[in-house]
Amino acid sequence: MPGRATLPSACGLAAATASRRHRRRHWPLVATISTGLLVGSAAAPAGATEGDSERGRGSDRGSASTTVEPFGTAPDGTPVERWTLSNGDMTVRVLTYGGVIQTLEVPDANGDVENVVLGFPDVAGYASDADPYFGSLIGRYGNRIAGGTFDLAGETYQLPLNDGPNTLHGGPDGFDDRVWTATPIGNRHVAALRLDLVSPVGYQGFPGTLTTSVVYALDSHERLAVRYEATTDAPTVVNLTQHTYWNLGGEGSGTIYDHELEIDADAYTPVDETLIPTGEIAPVEGTPFDFRESTAIGERIRVADQQLLYGQGYDHNWVLNREDDGAREGSDSEDGLEEAAVLHDPDSGRTLKMLTTEPGLQFYSGNFLDGTIVGTGGSVYRQSDGLALETQHFPDSPNQPEFPSTELQPGETYQSTTVFMLSN
Repeated sequence: MPGRATLPSACGLAAATASRRHRRRHWPLVATISTGLLVGSAAAPAGATEGDSERGRGSDRGSASTTVEPFGTAPDGTPVERWTLSNGDMTVRVLTYGGVIQTLEVPDANGDVENVVLGFPDVAGYASDADPYFGSLIGRYGNRIAGGTFDLAGETYQLPLNDGPNTLHGGPDGFDDRVWTATPIGNRHVAALRLDLVSPVGYQGFPGTLTTSVVYALDSHERLAVRYEATTDAPTVVNLTQHTYWNLGGEGSGTIYDHELEIDADAYTPVDETLIPTGEIAPVEGTPFDFRESTAIGERIRVADQQLLYGQGYDHNWVLNREDDGAREGSDSEDGLEEAAVLHDPDSGRTLKMLTTEPGLQFYSGNFLDGTIVGTGGSVYRQSDGLALETQHFPDSPNQPEFPSTELQPGETYQSTTVFMLSN
């Protein structure tokens, strides 16, 4: 691992970039999620009542509905459910295995409805070692931790390694391989599902018992909000995210090289040859990492840039421009949702806009899809047939004291929200 470059202080970085930031929008949570369903605690159902025979909740005349069906079993025999959230023109299917978004169906500019996320047709695909985290909830720690080790509260913790010399996405048996408990919490305006999981002390090497709730909430304007909450009984580190692979042209339709991407970030965190941040926060200007203006993903992905060679494409964290710093100090409940990225497919006319309370965004261009996976629609997935945009705190933050902290203490509540807004 090369030596770490000196990192500017948070104040210095903010001062250096403030003059050239172009803030597009800043939304408080209550303005974006008009029902207020996610503004309060994600731990309590919002006025839920008994629904139909499938334990669904919703109302008649085509308004929001949340229904459930059996969907096989996990490798240990635990039953898995598939929940369908429908509202307006958008339908999302969520598995209790890994909290996976299995499909997300939305119309294109001509009104033709297609699934725009990658996935598997059955639980066996998601339980396989070949699963590249399609659609999964990621925890306890999204992204990489160098050497799988970190110090916290005077103790050193060793995690199992599952990405060469590092730990990736919480270890080989992370939250993506757990069966979550599902509770429908929607109403006639919002189709919503709460997923709960308890991760015991020592699971995958992490300290503290972590109690996590994630809410998926779909409104009638093609907006899917993902709200995370977690508490711990001992000091620990937490970095939760959602790992959906997007192809706005439709699942199995080919590469995302023609998709146009805009990321509201003046800087990114370069990595070493094992994809661990060096500690530097580097400007994107003059590099293939400059997506401040909408740019086709394929335009520069084959440039002979050492960072692209390390990742075999894009697999890096962008430092988002924010009106607040997005850093967690116990609770993020006051952080506003700020625009992070816009993805557009010129062929279908579909656009994905992402808002988040997080300070970072991992853009992964599907570099390691190698033609060995068959997806939900029966197509073989090859390199860059989908991309992931993971809102997050920065990779390896437990070992990078200048990065925003991912520590969570007893008595604090981890809170994070990301909203996916689809349009055509």
